[in-house]
Amino acid sequence: MKKITRILLAVVLIGGSLFLIASVLKKNKQKSEEKTAVVAQTNATVAIRVSPVVKSAPELDVIANGNFAPSQELSFSAEKAGRVVNVLVKEGSHVSKGQVLATIRVDQLNVDLSSAEAAYQTAVTDFDRYSNAFKTGGVTQQQLDQAKLQLSNARAKLDASRINLGDASIRASINGIVNAKYIEPGSVVAAGTKLFDIVNVSTLKLMVTVNEAQVANLKTGREVNVKASVFPGTAFKGNITFIAPKADASLNFPVEITIANNPGQQLKAGMYGTAVFDFPDQAATIIVPRTAFVGSVSSGEIFIAENGTAKLKKVTAGRVFGNQVEVLDGLQEGDQVITSGQINLADGTKVSVIK
Repeated sequence: MKKITRILLAVVLIGGSLFLIASVLKKNKQKSEEKTAVVAQTNATVAIRVSPVVKSAPELDVIANGNFAPSQELSFSAEKAGRVVNVLVKEGSHVSKGQVLATIRVDQLNVDLSSAEAAYQTAVTDFDRYSNAFKTGGVTQQQLDQAKLQLSNARAKLDASRINLGDASIRASINGIVNAKYIEPGSVVAAGTKLFDIVNVSTLKLMVTVNEAQVANLKTGREVNVKASVFPGTAFKGNITFIAPKADASLNFPVEITIANNPGQQLKAGMYGTAVFDFPDQAATIIVPRTAFVGSVSSGEIFIAENGTAKLKKVTAGRVFGNQVEVLDGLQEGDQVITSGQINLADGTKVSVIK
């Protein structure tokens, strides 16, 4: 009997334990289902970020960087072969247009010039003699014409010889400073040998690039403030002298600024410079983040959040200011434009705003 009693007691205890376990599992299942329902209700909306639509004046002031370049830069090469006799300048020398920089000895050209001068004098004498003889009937018109032709040919050969000999004197064709010298007296050069580099830094050029929205507000002749990184406390003035009519491969427009006030030639070609384009105050307009547009600015579509729902708006885009875009029509102040999460949206989608 005792054994049967123990068995019955064990059965009762096990059954009670199983009942308790079943009750706990049932309660846990109910709680899990409730949480799942809450999550499902939450996931029925798309999480988004918004930006309020306000009117503001666009900031159009532009800073563009570039390097200073000389207004003129030329390399001089020998036009005739020969030996360098004299080098009359050195690196750093200031030279003027027409100044002789070096001379090249060309003996053959001297011989050619002497021969051409002798031939010309002979032709002059012959023409004078034939002219006098023609007056008395001693020569025919044909003979006189032939003498005139010979004189003309002799003069042309003499001019050519003088030009060739003149090429032996290397002359500066611009005002400037000798930046590099590649020859010394006694050097033997061939035609085309590089002799000097000359740069003119009395005025400098600063080449920068601006985008299409910025270039629309620029015109040639406009004054521009220019800064140099090595002279932070000095202000330089420049004027726009060229605006490229065509954009480069990066869809930017090259702009050339000429700086005339370079006292003491402080600025050097190759230095780093900054141009500051000051634009007049602009009227307030609706400006939204570029990320508010569906796909791209050209799509002209923007979602706004209204009463927990996404609504698709057709808008007219205006000027682009970096990461901001002007909207001319389609939005009103106070609208909440959606700036992220659009990939999951359609017109009428329920949304929840992430703060």
